Amino acid sequence: MEQTASSDLVRFVSWNVNGLRACLGKGFMDYFNGSGADYFCLQETKMQPGQAQVPAEGYQAYFNSAVKKGYSGTAVFAREAPLNVSFGIGIPEHDQEGRVITLETPAFYLVTVYTPNSQRGLTRLDYRMTWEDAFQAYLHGLDKKKPVIVCGDMNVAHQEIDLKNPSSNTGNAGFTPQERARMTELLSSGFTDTFRFLYPDKTGVYSWWSYMFHARENNAGWRIDYFLVSDRLRDCIVEAGIDTHVPGSDHCPVTLTLRL
Repeated sequence: MEQTASSDLVRFVSWNVNGLRACLGKGFMDYFNGSGADYFCLQETKMQPGQAQVPAEGYQAYFNSAVKKGYSGTAVFAREAPLNVSFGIGIPEHDQEGRVITLETPAFYLVTVYTPNSQRGLTRLDYRMTWEDAFQAYLHGLDKKKPVIVCGDMNVAHQEIDLKNPSSNTGNAGFTPQERARMTELLSSGFTDTFRFLYPDKTGVYSWWSYMFHARENNAGWRIDYFLVSDRLRDCIVEAGIDTHVPGSDHCPVTLTLRL
């Protein structure tokens, strides 16, 4: 079979850096420069404009910072300037924390998201459910126009296979029935979890580990960082990876390669 030209491949990376300024001092640029990413998305940048310089030569950079300093925030680095960039989802209640950036390209929308955490004691679960409804409606609106690629820390382990200790974590933030059901809704309404599409039964591969109890060295983790794509991009999926070996944050990068 004749090989498709490699120029058709588009590579995406997403990483919750848990503070970009800190991560820059922990090898961030080494990974960034070696990633080969056409689009590199960040969550939890925890910074305001101008607080850090990222020497990302050859990329356009877009930042969405929270009103509250040192909190939340997202960023996208793109090799090609997009047709359009938007920040947030157009609802003031949800757009104070810098959680969403959308890039429109000729072929697709790229959305990076840092989904609100329900917090210890589920103090923010009600808000999280309101957010989920609004965010899903936003994605469906985009999907009617052209295919969507959505990535980021979605703060939910969807199935028991997606975390090391499901029994003891049932009902905790990130593994409540409500949060899991919202992910099921999203996936059943026209979106594909790219990693599970390629590796439906793969166990022991996670993207986040607590800093406590030696969780990372014991691989007691959760898969809460995702690349989802509109179902009609399913056949374009070449690779979906989780770079568990990469230090610098309590999350590791997740990757996606599409043939477009």
